[in-house]
Amino acid sequence: MKLDIVGRRYLYFWISLLLIVPGLIGLILWGLPLAIDFTGGGYAELRFESGEVPPLNEIRALYAEFEVEDAAPRTGGPGELLVRSGQLTGEGNDLIVAALNERYGEVTLLRFDSVGPTIGREVTNRAVWAIAAASLGIMFYIWYAFRGVPNAHRYGVGAILAMLHDLAVVFGMQAILSRFFGWEVDALFLTALLTVASFSVHDSIVVFDRIRENAGKARRRTPYEEIVNDSIVQTITRSLNTQITVFLTLLALVIFGGDTLRHFVIILMIGVLSGTYSSIFNAAPILVVWENREWETWFRRKPATR
Repeated sequence: MKLDIVGRRYLYFWISLLLIVPGLIGLILWGLPLAIDFTGGGYAELRFESGEVPPLNEIRALYAEFEVEDAAPRTGGPGELLVRSGQLTGEGNDLIVAALNERYGEVTLLRFDSVGPTIGREVTNRAVWAIAAASLGIMFYIWYAFRGVPNAHRYGVGAILAMLHDLAVVFGMQAILSRFFGWEVDALFLTALLTVASFSVHDSIVVFDRIRENAGKARRRTPYEEIVNDSIVQTITRSLNTQITVFLTLLALVIFGGDTLRHFVIILMIGVLSGTYSSIFNAAPILVVWENREWETWFRRKPATR
């Protein structure tokens, strides 16, 4: 029995909506906490060798003694303290660490970063331009690659819509993870975002290329919906095998890669899963919706002619 993926396209569209909406609600309610890569400021990770973190109000008061009024401390792992603040030099941070050592016993500085506000704004602007340029480049490339196919622009738009689906899933999940785990959006998140976009488009192109091939071989009266469905079925095993291999590699990194990489890798895993889903169940079915002009019937399927 042949899989009828395209015939159930609206079911899969609804599933996509259910995946996206909770994250978007979280994004609206909670927003995304930006790391100093985007906002500028100082960030310190400290470990108290006693295993006990002092009360956070005492930490704020200590920073205030060094004229750092906007310190935002929070606890991390056992005995770990994470502190975001406004502009703070390495020398100033050393003085604060020395004061913590004097008052609370041995304190180890695990990490300290300082980014100026100008650099933060520049990173933000470049992040927006990078995503916009990647989207336009992808659309024009697919349009050019499929220029011999009728309505070639539809393939570019379909790939971009599938990519936007994956980015929406990633942003929504990031909002939820930020809310419950305190993960901030940093430069690595941007790297993960662009990687997810490339994976998503790659999978979509594999299916689109098979559609182009099958459309050239099909008999004149073969319905377009059937051509698209056959193409998805023929490529689904390849897509799943590729993505499962990537997913297992990322899972190994989550388990053995340490805390520094965990946030980045989990975002990649979410994006890879979403990309596999969208390339199979969203990108190609969008072409059928467009071909049938189903918005004219309020997105109800037109009867198939066989």
